[in-house]
Amino acid sequence: MALVPCQVLRAAILLSYCSILCNYKAIDMPAHQTYGGSWKFLTFIDLVIQAVFFGICVLTDLSSLLTKGNDSQEQERQLKKLISLRDWVMAVLAFPVGVFVVTMFWSIYIYDRELVYPKLLDNFIPAWLNHGMHTTVLPFVLIEMRTTHHQYPSRSCGLTAVCTFAVGYILWVCWIHHVTGVWVYPLLEHLSPGVKIIFFAAVTVIINIFYLVGEVLNNYIWDAPK
Repeated sequence: MALVPCQVLRAAILLSYCSILCNYKAIDMPAHQTYGGSWKFLTFIDLVIQAVFFGICVLTDLSSLLTKGNDSQEQERQLKKLISLRDWVMAVLAFPVGVFVVTMFWSIYIYDRELVYPKLLDNFIPAWLNHGMHTTVLPFVLIEMRTTHHQYPSRSCGLTAVCTFAVGYILWVCWIHHVTGVWVYPLLEHLSPGVKIIFFAAVTVIINIFYLVGEVLNNYIWDAPK
């Protein structure tokens, strides 16, 4: 028997994301007042994705508890739809985007933090909040994958959805630069147009690789015992 029921873990993780989002939005940073606000940062988008995902998980747990022992076919059908939505969000968004944010942020941060997280931000964002946005995302999503089996969509549909998200965000970043003349991330200021295209293509490939890693890991965890 698990020391902490997975339902309690999901509820605790959801509350932690709500706390992180509230504290982040309460910070009076100049970047929040410019075009796009917080929504121009992939970190913030990922936090919203994770909060929505774990919100769906908690809702699924509650629905499962309420329908337990109930013979209503309609309620059972609605629960299956909710579980399918939970699994889809996990496969296509929560895992690949979450892992991408953590790995890319800390890789660039270690190389040169000024390219992704200038030291000036330390005056606005405390260390615990930085780790809440860029570190704990990975263990949280791995805990969810380990405690609950998720049905992945077909590989073609999953990769198409991930590519759509990646390209959509890249276009959003380019649009912000078109409107403001400033790149969302300082790293892009140092790249020539040709290198930017290669960089954006590489980013799309990497996030697709993380989708495949999630699929393989999910199958390894849950198919091996079978």
